[in-house]
Amino acid sequence: MKLLALDTAANFCSVAVLDVETASVLSESSQDIGKGHAERLMAAIEQVLSDAMLSITDIGKIAVSIGPGSFTGVRVGVSTARGFALALGCEAVGISTLQALAYDAQKSFPGRQVLSIIDARRDELYAQFFGKDGSAASDPMVTSLQALLPRLEDIAGEYVLSGSGAALINEKLCQPLDIATTAATASIEAFARLGAVLVGEAPRPLYLRGLDVKPQQGFVLKRKAEE
Repeated sequence: MKLLALDTAANFCSVAVLDVETASVLSESSQDIGKGHAERLMAAIEQVLSDAMLSITDIGKIAVSIGPGSFTGVRVGVSTARGFALALGCEAVGISTLQALAYDAQKSFPGRQVLSIIDARRDELYAQFFGKDGSAASDPMVTSLQALLPRLEDIAGEYVLSGSGAALINEKLCQPLDIATTAATASIEAFARLGAVLVGEAPRPLYLRGLDVKPQQGFVLKRKAEE
């Protein structure tokens, strides 16, 4: 079976094709585009499929990043995955960015516990703890630097940091922790390999907090007064 993996939750537009039977990545592409995933994703999928000498009808499963990350990017990836799954009659699964970051960290630091940590801006962090076997040791959360630091001071050296919030954490710790990556998302290979073993419901965005935008009150029409 061939699996198509997508990640548009952060600044990268990433696509890969994994041969599940041989556990080999047949083709992959990761472009740091910042924004504009909706305009670039389909072309990236076409190129990766072409490089793997496959067509979209050869795909038997789809894995996609569900965030947390960019609201628009997450929506683009999830809607694309669900659309392809419906058209192809195949399974689509969602993998959180935090879980994929932990996967990459444990490749570099085998047998270590991981704190996946993403800078969510506005003095907030997306975070999740993972055990030595890669299993979740906490729920994904929105938290702050001040809330995390006391816990990390007590477990110095036990955890590896993975994600764009790692440097923020280490700046405040008396004993800095090992860092696997400071990227805002994981490798596309991580999403592909996690997706190959995951069975679950259709992917849904993992936002963790509300939208960063507010309604433009100046354009709200007042209700006409009753005569």
